[in-house]
Amino acid sequence: MSMDSAIWNSLPMPAVLIDAQDTIQDLNPAAEGFLNASSKAMRGQPIWDKIMIDAPLEEAFRRARDNGTPLFVNDVDVGTGEGPPVQCTLQIAPVADAPGEMIFLVSSRELAGRMTRSQGVKSSAKSAIGMAEMLAHEIKNPLAGITGAAQLLSMNLGSEDLELTDLIVEESRRIVKLLEQVEQFGNLSPPQRKPVNIHDILDRARRSALLGFGAHMQIIEEYDPSLPPAEGDADQLLQVVLNLLKNASEAVDKNGIIRLRTYYEHSFRLRRADGTGQPLPLQIEVIDNGPGLPQDIQGDVFDPFVSGRENGTGLGLALVSKIISDHDGLITVDSAPGRTVFRLSLPRAGKETLKRYEETL
Repeated sequence: MSMDSAIWNSLPMPAVLIDAQDTIQDLNPAAEGFLNASSKAMRGQPIWDKIMIDAPLEEAFRRARDNGTPLFVNDVDVGTGEGPPVQCTLQIAPVADAPGEMIFLVSSRELAGRMTRSQGVKSSAKSAIGMAEMLAHEIKNPLAGITGAAQLLSMNLGSEDLELTDLIVEESRRIVKLLEQVEQFGNLSPPQRKPVNIHDILDRARRSALLGFGAHMQIIEEYDPSLPPAEGDADQLLQVVLNLLKNASEAVDKNGIIRLRTYYEHSFRLRRADGTGQPLPLQIEVIDNGPGLPQDIQGDVFDPFVSGRENGTGLGLALVSKIISDHDGLITVDSAPGRTVFRLSLPRAGKETLKRYEETL
């Protein structure tokens, strides 16, 4: 392919190069995110097995290839098997001096927003939380005074009026708890990176869940016993898994089943727009059989203050996303009624990290 790699990697929309046999030859980073797969894993795969288009394109596509002319398809549903179809505009064009090769460009406002959110969760969280953090301390002080005044009043009130002061105290404490969650973002220190046994973290989280908020759940383990150590902060990663288990426990009923699955994917690599990136082979999935995320928030679920529950703060998943971003990892979600999968992709511990850690033992 003669296209300059910097331009290819910098394209903000998903771009797929196919050969004369309609098999995938390359993906740019935006397409890797759209298909939730690496370019290496997709090479040689039939394009029509990986991108489903709700329109009769065969004849028009053949003519575009034979005549060497571009093809534009507006407002068509495009699916990847990784979530609900997205209404897109397709631009398909022949590659100069490469007979039979074609480039697919996929664009839509919804898709652009989704890609921007997935790549900029960390900065999004910082901007929204930063504003709230400035107010948190000032709001907590008068709330403490309101709570104290309500408790003093309750000492001389009858049972009917006590209900009102109890409500003031209860709601004030709920606001304080929310503000403390907001402050967590600013107080969260950078991860102390060491080799981490993912299964130890999952086991700690599982035991904690079954003894507390998840006592009604059945948790099934599907671990890859050969999984190598991850590179990260064990306490912060435990906080991530506990948050995901708590979300799952609130989504399922008393017969709910949650599966913790781990596996190694050699070809999974996060590529950035500048062409840099790193392998993220360690995969951890938290899978529940609940009703799924509301359709209208699936693309925003990692943004601060977005929640699918009536009294949810929308901070749990935003904090999870920030921690994983700080670990140079990736978190994604695939949700449908009866099956929601939160997937964490993390780097493995390198030789230098393992060596430094062993020297401290």
